[in-house]
Amino acid sequence: MDEIVIIRDVLEANNNVAHENKTIKDERNILMVNIIGSPGTGKTSFILRAIENLKVPCAVIEGDVTSDIDARKMAERNIPVVQINTGGSCHLNAGSVNRALKSLSFDNGIVFIENVGNLICPSGFELGEDFKLALANVTEGDDKPYKYPLLFTKAKAVVLNKIDMLPYFEFDKKFFYDGIRALNQEVPFFEVSARTGEGFGEFAKWLEEKYYKFRQSK
Repeated sequence: MDEIVIIRDVLEANNNVAHENKTIKDERNILMVNIIGSPGTGKTSFILRAIENLKVPCAVIEGDVTSDIDARKMAERNIPVVQINTGGSCHLNAGSVNRALKSLSFDNGIVFIENVGNLICPSGFELGEDFKLALANVTEGDDKPYKYPLLFTKAKAVVLNKIDMLPYFEFDKKFFYDGIRALNQEVPFFEVSARTGEGFGEFAKWLEEKYYKFRQSK
């Protein structure tokens, strides 16, 4: 009889640590949101505006290939922040988030994970987050759900940023939202402008409700 070779899931080690991260954040009453978007979509500006509108304490785990530019923007506003530099990797993994969580002095609130700017790799890696948020923007086009279906399938919220730019770009919102609905019928949509602040009141209210339901479930 020929030997049967069993190849284990290459993500198994990552997923094991992701499970540990879930335990850590749950014990510390942290709702953890993994924000995934392309470079230039406004992830940092979105987080800053969201925190301005939220009545819940917030902290940030910043993911970048290199530099601490975005982390310093958070620190300047007295937001607890930990920087992760991947050194070339196109996504964060559960191990790096585990180390960040353990070094982050923060409990009882929301932690935003700003993942590395990429729509492909971050979508496939679990970090122990409560949910993934897909951040798109008007200037990058309306075809992203069709080109990057995994992200929009997994997302528990979709935010369209830079809506103040709609008059200047050919962006078909119906085409955009139809593409998402074909993948994920229940996901909520939010339209915002991190530059003007438009739309953040509605988003903040929704996220606060998610946080309080999370706290009640523990």
